[in-house]
Amino acid sequence: MNKEEFGTFLKRGGRSASAIKRCQWMKAEFEAFLQQQRGGKCIEETEPEDLEAFVAWVEREPKTSAKTYLWALGYCFEFVENDDMRELAGLLRAQRITRTPFPLKDFRGIDPDQAATLAEAGIRNVKQMLKAGRTPGDRQELADETGLPLDVILEFVKLSDLARIPGIKCIRARLYHDAGVDTIEKMADWDPAELRAMLIEFVERTGFDGIAPLPGEAAFSVARAKGLPKVVEY
Repeated sequence: MNKEEFGTFLKRGGRSASAIKRCQWMKAEFEAFLQQQRGGKCIEETEPEDLEAFVAWVEREPKTSAKTYLWALGYCFEFVENDDMRELAGLLRAQRITRTPFPLKDFRGIDPDQAATLAEAGIRNVKQMLKAGRTPGDRQELADETGLPLDVILEFVKLSDLARIPGIKCIRARLYHDAGVDTIEKMADWDPAELRAMLIEFVERTGFDGIAPLPGEAAFSVARAKGLPKVVEY
């Protein structure tokens, strides 16, 4: 990967001189890692497992985060036109940025009045929903309290459970839910390539207003689902 051409690419994108310097330094760190620990690969040959290994290497010390590296590598993958790896870098970075819990009202396809009813009961985001609806008994109690049907409560819980995976929020959570991959456990059972093929077919067949995940995103989502602890009892 040519250093001068990459610098020109960053400059054209409006990056400051200091940002370009940081990107170049982090690119060099990643290239050295690939050479020394990943069989002499170059950035153009990077696969998801290479990036995940680099993140683990950067974060080997307590309280160390790879999010700044992932910011820089996102530009690297954009430069070499590897959209799958660019998206994966973005997802891994998003996972490391502290954000407020996702609001229930922002999920695609929910009834705003039902979200408002839950808000009146003090349940406004996915973290609160998972806590309030963790078990069948909890969900029944919440249905009795709010007057919402039990299946509506369960739908909100499932969407919230899927949203534990970085990148699966508004539209993505609805796509997976409606395509039948409505729990973390079901997601973990899929082969990424087969999952993506199924979702492409689902979008085409149903006219879903959205696109299927790219290969890198599907691989990341399945891998994350396999590593997440089970928090909901179905």
